Order: sequence, then structure tokens, then C-alpha cells
Amino acid sequence: MSLSRPIYNLLGSYLEQLFEHPLRTKALTSCVIASSANLVSQKLGGAKQVNTDSVLAYGLFGLIFTGPLSHFFYTWLDRITNDTRFKKLLMLLGERALFAPVITALSLYFISRFEYKTHDEALGNLLTQYRSILRGNWKFLTLPVFINFNYIPPMLRVLFANIIGFCWMVVLSTKRRKAEQRRQQQAQEKGKST
Repeated sequence: MSLSRPIYNLLGSYLEQLFEHPLRTKALTSCVIASSANLVSQKLGGAKQVNTDSVLAYGLFGLIFTGPLSHFFYTWLDRITNDTRFKKLLMLLGERALFAPVITALSLYFISRFEYKTHDEALGNLLTQYRSILRGNWKFLTLPVFINFNYIPPMLRVLFANIIGFCWMVVLSTKRRKAEQRRQQQAQEKGKST
């Protein structure tokens, strides 16, 4: 039995689910990819023990926010730009100007909340990291978003965005973890000086 047969069967099942239950499939796919990205980030960061709260927080964010919001936003964007001459350009600009800032803010706040941080801690995380992460998003993810809108079939756009998002979430969770370590170190130093 060749290895390609199970892969084709899995891909066929996935595409069938994507066609029959697009929202559920995209939400679950986002959940798995976000959790996996966080796990990879922890391993690359040299974590001796997996922070399961963080893995679950990223998965929950993918399930509740990334999958469904991407599904509805891409569907809406495709519909409102349907008959325009500059459809692909407008879709790219719409995603970069509307979706990227919102999903970045939501991720910084809600992932912190899902990790059992207080509202003030989550808000502080959002305020300190938002601009640099959004700039990085615009800088590094604009080309993949362009490819997504120009070369990927609409049904697979959320999946493609999730695959690109996997890499971005590894960067994002590494950046969040380093910022958290700096805050903890500053709090310890402040505690020693008083």
C-alpha cells in the first residue's frame, strides 16, 4: 500500500467536509493549526514542559475567532468586490486594512484572557504589542495574502491563510512569551528593590 493513498483519502474527506460544512471545518482546522503552531513555538523556544494553557488558548482562539471570522470576512469581501474591475486589489486592501488590524487586536487580547490573564493584563499585552505585531503582519504577510486572493480557489482560502498563519503564530507566540518573560523579570527586580 502506498503512502499517497491515505493522504488522498484524508484530503478527499477534508474537501468533502469543507464543501458540506464549511464553517465547522474551517473553525476546527483553525483550532488544530493554531494549537500546533503554539506547541511548535514552545518546543523551538526550548520549553522543558509544554504550557497546555497556552496551547488550549491558541486552539480556542482559532476555533472561536480565526476560522469563523475568516470564513465570513472572505465570503463578504468576495461578494462586495464581485463585479469590480479591480477585485483582487480591493480584496487585498480590504483584508490588510480591515481584517488584519481587527484579528491582531482580538488575538492579543483574547489569547491572554484564554490563558487566564486578567482584563488589565490582557489589555496591557494588547497596548504594548499591537503596533509592532500589526506592522510585522503588514510587512511579512501581505505577499501571502496577495497570493491567496489571486491564485487560491475561494473554498481553500481560509485553509491557505491558516497554513501561513501557522508560521505567523509561531512568531507571534514566541514574541508574546518573550514579552511575558520580560514583564516577569521586571516585576521580580521591582520586588527586590522594595
